[in-house]
Amino acid sequence: MPSLNQFFKLPEHGTNVRTEVVAGVTTFLTMAYIIFVNPAILGDAGVPKDAVFVATCLAAALGTIIMGLYANYPIGMAPGMGLNAYFAYAVVLGMGVPWQSALGAVFISGCLFIVVSLFKVREHIVNGIPHSLRVAITVGLGLFLALIAMKSAGLVVANPETLVRVGDMHNPHTIMAIFGFLLIVTLDRLKIPGALLIGIVSVTVLSFFFGGNTFHGFMSLPPSISPTLFHLDLQGALNLGLFNVVLVFFLVELFDATGTLMGVASRAGLLVNGRMERLNKALLADSCAIVAGSVLGTSSTTAYLESAAGVQAGGRTGLTALVVALLFLAALLFAPIAGVVPAYATAPALLFVACLMLRDLVDVDWSDTTESVPAAITALVIPFTYSIAHGIAFGFITYAGLKLLTGQARQVKPVVWVIAVVFLIKYSYVAA
Repeated sequence: MPSLNQFFKLPEHGTNVRTEVVAGVTTFLTMAYIIFVNPAILGDAGVPKDAVFVATCLAAALGTIIMGLYANYPIGMAPGMGLNAYFAYAVVLGMGVPWQSALGAVFISGCLFIVVSLFKVREHIVNGIPHSLRVAITVGLGLFLALIAMKSAGLVVANPETLVRVGDMHNPHTIMAIFGFLLIVTLDRLKIPGALLIGIVSVTVLSFFFGGNTFHGFMSLPPSISPTLFHLDLQGALNLGLFNVVLVFFLVELFDATGTLMGVASRAGLLVNGRMERLNKALLADSCAIVAGSVLGTSSTTAYLESAAGVQAGGRTGLTALVVALLFLAALLFAPIAGVVPAYATAPALLFVACLMLRDLVDVDWSDTTESVPAAITALVIPFTYSIAHGIAFGFITYAGLKLLTGQARQVKPVVWVIAVVFLIKYSYVAA
């Protein structure tokens, strides 16, 4: 197929059509769990689940097509884990923000992402924020995700005296969730593709026998997306003053996308002198997908680290991404399956992803308390206040304050001072 070889430059990357197709299928299997998880999470916030299912598939397909055709990288995209939980549990349920306004905040963050990508100021922002805080945001997001997962699994329940306590360990839902988690970890350790998806499907199947679940069919025409399409409320997002929300979406999107893109490209051997030649194109694909996803009716779309599985299978070009996109479109026919997946079936996948996010803790310089303490504050405040925004705010304020008090103010980049001062002003003059 000379046209594909020429367009995607397959020979130059040492690959062929067959290898790229196999890599695309592999990547899809590792990230297909989002088809079931995203509607379940956003559904908890009152967003119509059937419409979210369609929006998830379309946003993933659209973002991945742009990544493949425009940036020519073997990277799949879909609504991001962690960000969807923040959207549902912290913003909508925690802050009482209508989901339409929350989608408006996602849209604004995507537009900001496009601006920093077009004007190439991403490097200044990323390089200006200390590594310890970047790590802490990821870790805090992981802890937040773990709390949500254990709550969904019934492992953690509310207690008026101690805030939380262990749940009923005899509950079939909890037992199945524990089984699903152990199964996912085992399959992942054995390097079996689609470990998360297999775990979710296994618990869902068990739920029909032990959880009182009912089957509603296997395939059908895609449900209507109209309940979420173009339902974002920009005016509501601006009127509610969702600065915190937009900032959190923007920062996490920026760091997550950059880290994922660099990590996958490095594993694929696509870095030239430690740099991605088409990083700005990839970031533009990412930011356009965020904007498109918010219009369709889903939380932030981002590059998926699971793309490394496809790279491991030999994927080197955008043809791999194109295969992933086509499979997401084909998945639109399986809406009935997504509708019967219970929360305790997706909880094991959430907890596993949370565990992986905690590994970045080793990158913090624990010998320097002006670095480690702000990082710890950020990571701890996020789950304990049930707010990523407050965690980031406390982290930046603590970091800037400690550097100032210890005579290291010159080490702090301007972007940190700006963010810290803005948060201080907000806490001083605006209701938290």
